[in-house]
Amino acid sequence: MHIFKFVNWISLSFLCLSAFYYYRTGQISPYFLLNMAEESSNSIYDFTVKDIRGNDVSLSQYRGKVLLIVNVASECGLTKSNYNELNVLYEKYKNQGFEILAFPCNQFAAQEPGNNEQIQETVCTRFKAEFPIFDKVDVNGKDAAPIYKFLKSQKGGRGLFGDGIKWNFTKFLVNKEGTVVDRYAPTTSPFKIEKDIENLLQSA
Repeated sequence: MHIFKFVNWISLSFLCLSAFYYYRTGQISPYFLLNMAEESSNSIYDFTVKDIRGNDVSLSQYRGKVLLIVNVASECGLTKSNYNELNVLYEKYKNQGFEILAFPCNQFAAQEPGNNEQIQETVCTRFKAEFPIFDKVDVNGKDAAPIYKFLKSQKGGRGLFGDGIKWNFTKFLVNKEGTVVDRYAPTTSPFKIEKDIENLLQSA
């Protein structure tokens, strides 16, 4: 209880200091603005990310589509099976409004060590992926990408590590309105998600 009160006191103090800064300068600090934007976001369409080539991509371009967002790695024991099954699902449903958004991440046993160019070469040549691959990101910790902070806030995890991403190939399913509707463990086969994808594609 005392810890909870202390954390609340710290949060309140930060808000007061930010408000004072705004009052004295007429400006809002970028850090404060970023956090406010993340907290007020209701949809993935509010976010802009980098693609594998470093170009900005507004996720609003996926409006009206069903999305499966996955943190991927090239040297994981789950890599081959996940890429194989993701490729099958993408080929089957891409013309029906389904997209897979893959975010490389090196936070789990350093299993995505390459730079973006190397990752793209591996994914396209070795795993034959045709779905979009984005910039390598952190999914946990203070440097976690804003999109992943949002995803975790919408669908928390279970067990010892709470909302944190547990391993490579954690999957988030997003409906046509940009709402995160489900989260799947790294060991969940993409094929086991197929029925959920079909249901969202068939929804109005």
